[in-house]
Amino acid sequence: MPTQILLPRWLIPIEPREVLTGHALVIKQDRIIAILPAADALARYPDAERVELPEHALLPGLINLHAHSAMTLLRGYADDLALMDWLNDHIWPAEGAHVSDEFVFDGTQLAIAEMIRGGTTCANDMYFHHGAVARAALASGFRMMVGCSVLEFPTPYAADADQYLRRALACIDEFQGESLVGFTLAPHAPYSVSDATFGRVITLADELGVGIHCHIHETQDEIDDSLRQHGVRPLERLARLGLLDSPLIAAHMVHTTDAEIALLAQRGVHVAHNPASNLKLASGFARIADQLAAGINVGIGTDGAASNNKLDLFAELRLTALLAKGQSGSPTALPAWQALEMATINGARALGWDERIGSLAVGKQADVIAVDLSNIGTQPAYDPVSHLVYALDRSQVSHVWIAGVPQLAGGELTRFKPAQLAANARRWQARIAPR
Repeated sequence: MPTQILLPRWLIPIEPREVLTGHALVIKQDRIIAILPAADALARYPDAERVELPEHALLPGLINLHAHSAMTLLRGYADDLALMDWLNDHIWPAEGAHVSDEFVFDGTQLAIAEMIRGGTTCANDMYFHHGAVARAALASGFRMMVGCSVLEFPTPYAADADQYLRRALACIDEFQGESLVGFTLAPHAPYSVSDATFGRVITLADELGVGIHCHIHETQDEIDDSLRQHGVRPLERLARLGLLDSPLIAAHMVHTTDAEIALLAQRGVHVAHNPASNLKLASGFARIADQLAAGINVGIGTDGAASNNKLDLFAELRLTALLAKGQSGSPTALPAWQALEMATINGARALGWDERIGSLAVGKQADVIAVDLSNIGTQPAYDPVSHLVYALDRSQVSHVWIAGVPQLAGGELTRFKPAQLAANARRWQARIAPR
């Protein structure tokens, strides 16, 4: 692959908080090898391939910190329902009837194509058939943290918690050493995993050196049920079990007290905020401004397409900033820069990949996106960071590189055939539609 010089109007490295003009970013193979004035780059690398981006902002790829990628094949299947009704009466029965290696591979590829088209270059997933998720990511050149789901109850994938864990261990071993793929153990939620299984997850995660990814405090019902069954709120139960002492990504954390926010900060728990899914399922309003003020590392996720119904991190960015302002009563809560950090370097930090991705810096992996701000909806362009958070439409993402490989060029996917993806989706729709 030739050395590439990217020549944007604005270059936004994220760290530090600055917008560079008249600068170039140079990619060689999978890495960023230079960020320097454009004239110097052109003189130093005269044989490099030039990518002219005259009205574009260049920034690190967005990181989706909580996703169920394969659930794109259940997009719109069961809408306008409360979480437990949605899960118990619609989603889990459909998954039980249809989820397979083929389902997960096809659904994950559909999700990856959508995410790349919208500027997302990495996702933190949680689902079944972990090997199919990893294979879909590798076949697509996409960066994926594969969450190996663990539950107590049987599904077509596993009969019990022991089998979920055995399958997770086998999958982690199979894909060891793949640069684009990593793994977490993903106990589904406090209401679907026992104390004993949480203990095994903690031990195995420590032995394997992997993180843990879990839904926590998503709804008030979850908390009320825990008080009835265990006498304490879920977070306190998990803290007693030792889960908060592991590298932990807590998805949602919608309902939190002051003491719980302080505990999350003290233990270094990472939070994956999912504003659109929380709103659609009426789960509540997470205290994101308070969590950030306490020093918690908070990233942004889409959740699955069955509960969102799109995998659009730019839309989530806007919602995140606006909800934080509205909930706190302060227009200065969660400014644009901080929101953009949540979708980039904060996500990388939560995954333990902040030395590799999440910002534009020499030596890091070349996970880079360009967005075209010449659209009438982003004119005039006084402040590109403001537009990225408050005004941008994901269709304005024009170029995407993952590990230096062009995945989107001029708005066109380079490794996917959209017609084939749509045909696969319709084939699954025909199987699933009768209810």
